[in-house]
Amino acid sequence: MTTLALITANLIAISLLTFALYFRRHRRRDLVVAFLGVNVGVMAVALVLGAATSTSLGLGLGLFGVLSIIRLRSTEISQREVAYYFASLALGLIAGIGTDLLVAGGLMAMVVGALWVGDHPALLGRARQQVITLDRAISDEAELRNVLAGLLAGRIDQVTVQQLDLVRDLTVVDVRYRLPRR
Repeated sequence: MTTLALITANLIAISLLTFALYFRRHRRRDLVVAFLGVNVGVMAVALVLGAATSTSLGLGLGLFGVLSIIRLRSTEISQREVAYYFASLALGLIAGIGTDLLVAGGLMAMVVGALWVGDHPALLGRARQQVITLDRAISDEAELRNVLAGLLAGRIDQVTVQQLDLVRDLTVVDVRYRLPRR
């Protein structure tokens, strides 16, 4: 009965994480499938490994090690999306390990809650980051900040020049800035 309750708790948690948080805020349908697949797959493997003998456990842990080195190469994902991947993986592991239902439920709520707060639009909502390519080489930081402030209509917090090309007359810059209050 506890296993069934943990599976149910996991399915509720991953549904909240995926549909109520991630998809409502970011609208990437392809990652919905990935988050659900990672979560249910990890939970299933953890449940099987938890019921396995010590020989099978070693084989299963080796399999987990091999799976952990696979990188996600199909499309570029942001750090935010990596956090959702890890959360979906953690939820599956929590359910699959088979700890106490109250502890597991609390941990799952903590994971979902952390992403709800950390990814909430109101939290640091004016903070932005962009990589910008300018069609001229600007080596003076004060001038560069002025040009960027005019382009972005915000307060420049940090500027990191990634490339200054005097031959092709361009500047590539990673800029962190804040939008003005409305």
